[in-house]
Amino acid sequence: MTRLLVGAVAAALLAIGGPVLTASSHREAPGITKSPKVDGTDFYMFRSYEGGRADYVTLLANYVPLQDVYGGPNFFTLDPDALYEIHVDNTGDGREDLTFQFRFKNTYKNLTIPVGDKSIGVPLINVGGVGLAATATDNLNVIETYTLSVLRGDKRRGKGEAITNMADGSTTFRKPVDRVGDKSILGNDPSAYARYADNHIYTVNIPGCTPGRVFVGQRREGFVVNLAETFDLINLNPLGPVDGKPHVLAEKNITTMALEIPTACLVAGDPVIGAWMTASVDKNDKVRTVLAPGQLAQVSRLGHPLVNELVIGIKDKDKFNASEPEDDSQFADYVTHPTLPVLIQALFGVAAPPVPRNDLVQVFLTGVPGLNQPARVTPAEMLRLNTGIAPVAPALQSPLGVLGADLAGFPNGRRPGDDVVDIELRAVEGILLSANPAAFPAVTDGAFISATVAYTPAGDLTNDSAFRLFRDTFPYLQTPLSGSPVPTH
Repeated sequence: MTRLLVGAVAAALLAIGGPVLTASSHREAPGITKSPKVDGTDFYMFRSYEGGRADYVTLLANYVPLQDVYGGPNFFTLDPDALYEIHVDNTGDGREDLTFQFRFKNTYKNLTIPVGDKSIGVPLINVGGVGLAATATDNLNVIETYTLSVLRGDKRRGKGEAITNMADGSTTFRKPVDRVGDKSILGNDPSAYARYADNHIYTVNIPGCTPGRVFVGQRREGFVVNLAETFDLINLNPLGPVDGKPHVLAEKNITTMALEIPTACLVAGDPVIGAWMTASVDKNDKVRTVLAPGQLAQVSRLGHPLVNELVIGIKDKDKFNASEPEDDSQFADYVTHPTLPVLIQALFGVAAPPVPRNDLVQVFLTGVPGLNQPARVTPAEMLRLNTGIAPVAPALQSPLGVLGADLAGFPNGRRPGDDVVDIELRAVEGILLSANPAAFPAVTDGAFISATVAYTPAGDLTNDSAFRLFRDTFPYLQTPLSGSPVPTH
């Protein structure tokens, strides 16, 4: 069974359009480069592998790419005029059945200090130590809060219901201030920010469901790739060591919206669910106050990693970001006639698979038969997860997911430690055609990733567990790096 799935998965990966060797969806379309606050970069969906949480599914939606640790004084607040959403299809028809909606509010306090005979507003985001409690915000100049709701049915016609804090019934949640630096967190202790941020993990009541958890805040970038050499016409050795190149995003942070939802609340009979993330803004792109349904224009969309970035042609990238999964037939030519395998053939002399790749359309758009294909399905691009497959502990996870005989990994959902780059590169290099996938050459971009990997901020592998890229507990992505005095945990 595993061998059959390996072949099917390789087909699915080839359908994504070839070797996907760049940041997952950072700055992937011309339009979104103008609006980094609503740029969705990575989407993860997996059965929770934290101890005692196997009956939950974790959804991670990352926004605001390439955050420098020294990026003040405003740092990386989210857009209060945007609507951020995670959509779940549990009937296989390419349409959302559940939508989780995040709306943000930035409160500017205009803190002042006496200067001679006047009180003058300060230019900094804080005037003293912050935390450790989520409510300890006296010294914060900007306070970010958000509301969260769940909507069943059509995302623009259904009625949203508020998700509330189980502790006090509140509908408003706090987002921790970005990691300004260790001196800005109460106690000036490099370990304090992790405790401060964890105080913003909320147990929540979800209408019509049992309690779940939510966290929104800055995290360390978890997408691992040998980025610079990749952009230079894939200027690397694809048969080199899997750990021979630095992780060039290791010094960056990201902003994560994390949900942990009981599995029973997401499924509707079939254990397979599909999901994707979006962001929408006012159609007129003017000063916005209220986001009414008729005013919204979707500007970012992400399901599988790298689809828009390296599959969709430039002229259609913004169109894809604005589109719905149920309408993905309009982009079929990019799947049946992918361009990147032809580029690889020109660069390395590896013959591109013959076109049209009609055999790949079903796998790519419907999930892998026997793994994560719904019983009834409309072809549509989204990340799909078979919730009936048990989670695997971090130390036992294969970075190659299903290709590594770990059926709980990519493309059955996506975990933080899944090496989507190497998986997809090996697919385009011919693993689908191999009679013995286990003996296929270890084609790689050279940047190693696993659920337990550790990288220094310089991008070098290390045995120092203090630099682990991921954690074993919700929200799984690690504490962000600090820019002061040096980028450390």
